[in-house]
Amino acid sequence: MTKISTELFEIAQPVWNLSYQHPFITELAAGKLPLEKFRYYLKQDRYYLEQFGDLHEKIAQLIDNPADKEILLVGANDMHDGELDIRNTMFQEIGITADEIKSTPIAPTAYSYVTHMNYELTNGTTASAVAALLPCYWLYSEIGHRLINAQSPVPIYQEWLDSYASTEFDGGTNQMVQLIDHLSEQADSAERAQIKDSFLKSSNYELNFWQMAYTMENWAG
Repeated sequence: MTKISTELFEIAQPVWNLSYQHPFITELAAGKLPLEKFRYYLKQDRYYLEQFGDLHEKIAQLIDNPADKEILLVGANDMHDGELDIRNTMFQEIGITADEIKSTPIAPTAYSYVTHMNYELTNGTTASAVAALLPCYWLYSEIGHRLINAQSPVPIYQEWLDSYASTEFDGGTNQMVQLIDHLSEQADSAERAQIKDSFLKSSNYELNFWQMAYTMENWAG
């Protein structure tokens, strides 16, 4: 049977292509993205990453295999320490203060994306919960490698791109791809469909996240 990661990569291409072409990404690479949109993205992404790291830990508690559990626990640590450290450095570079972070409401799309991942944790299978996490790794890695030579004239934009084409990020992405393959080895057709559905929903939320940042979405519309 074909590895499920191969199928996931194939079915994600239509929505991932929309992410590659989204103005948030293309303008960021060209250095034309208004800084206030990037600042908005970073503040929402901080909330997302905190929840994302916690979800790794919660899913790890459901897994008995030590190697699989370790992948998620390392991922949780990387999110809580590594990714957030990078974000904190960026906050300092562009003057995002702790008070500003606290006073920024969670946007509808960020809230919905996290709700989806928690739904899969509570109502799905372990594999579908991992599938909900995977696009955040895999799509960002694809974007990073596609645009590593973009040489954005805005240093912080290139810094953001570089972080997702790094050896460290590649390693984490590859481990998560291997994990979903391992967890789905014994999945029946119904569970495989659930894994694909979870993965595609997260892929669409990734696209919506760019749009959320580009429009600086709020609850009023």
